Amino acid sequence: MNERRMSTMQSNAVITAIGTYVPERILTNSDLEKLVDTNDEWIVQRTGIKERHIASDEQFTSDLCFAAVQNMIDRYEVSVADVDYIIVATSTPDSVFPSVASQVQAHFGIPSTGSTDIQAACAGFAAAIQLANGLLLSGVHRKILVIGAETLSKITDYTDRTTCILFGDGAGAFLMETSEGIGDITAAYSKTDGTRGHLLYRSSLASAISGHPIQTNGLIVQNGREVYRWAVSHVAEGVQQLLENSGLLPEQIDWFIPHSANMRIIESLCERTGFAMEQTLSSIQLYGNTSAASIPLAIDEAVRAGRVSPGQLLLLYGFGGGLTQAGVILRWSLPANRQ
Repeated sequence: MNERRMSTMQSNAVITAIGTYVPERILTNSDLEKLVDTNDEWIVQRTGIKERHIASDEQFTSDLCFAAVQNMIDRYEVSVADVDYIIVATSTPDSVFPSVASQVQAHFGIPSTGSTDIQAACAGFAAAIQLANGLLLSGVHRKILVIGAETLSKITDYTDRTTCILFGDGAGAFLMETSEGIGDITAAYSKTDGTRGHLLYRSSLASAISGHPIQTNGLIVQNGREVYRWAVSHVAEGVQQLLENSGLLPEQIDWFIPHSANMRIIESLCERTGFAMEQTLSSIQLYGNTSAASIPLAIDEAVRAGRVSPGQLLLLYGFGGGLTQAGVILRWSLPANRQ
């Protein structure tokens, strides 16, 4: 039997509040039947998705961020007035610049804070937690707002039945602060394979990625078959490496929260990594693939239901465009069932 060795990770970061938001409009599988050649049974069998929430024409990623942070403030009675850094993980910013993070600063009138957007696609929220942990550990910052938010409906090709069935809109926020004791983050892992970047992209200025010609319509383009193969093999290896870094076995993790890309991918990841579906949280059925927002949406749904409680170990793992993956293991410290 191989000895599993603990790889300690420094952290003084604790999660002190969570908030989420999804737009009111719902796009069901029946609605999609009117747009493309598809049906509810076909979508559910291949993705596990029943419906997704869609931003209105007047709603943008910043608006979803505002609502998620306000939800967090109302539920946990926290203040963001003394937040000293804001990180927004998004692939759908309102504008290239100013950043969405700077708009969050303006909306809440935070007097003195740094801000930045990061673009790690579906790995964005876990990557943002890693960055926030490092900033807090450095001692330069003490209170950081971490947000994952997307309005993917605005860059979805609704003539492509292989991709338009997947994506929805939403936002989730964590408030992370320094503590005098040991922090919540116990292990982290990240990896990127840029040679496969052309398999999942949204064009901007260039007409090629690493020599591979691409479509330049500014919409999401995905080679679903190849991305699936990458996810079930390379992402599974990444999850296993994160466990190895922590010295933990799958059965010692209370909740596995992978990015909600596709239920078939989640099932394959569980089979390959040793997690039971019963210990896996997902936001895929009611929200679809919301990229950087999918992990906080899944966690918050379980928090509201009283399933996630203080002291439990959570493994968060994001993966997607880049092709990039990022994961963290953390010990949950928030009270359960905050409505």
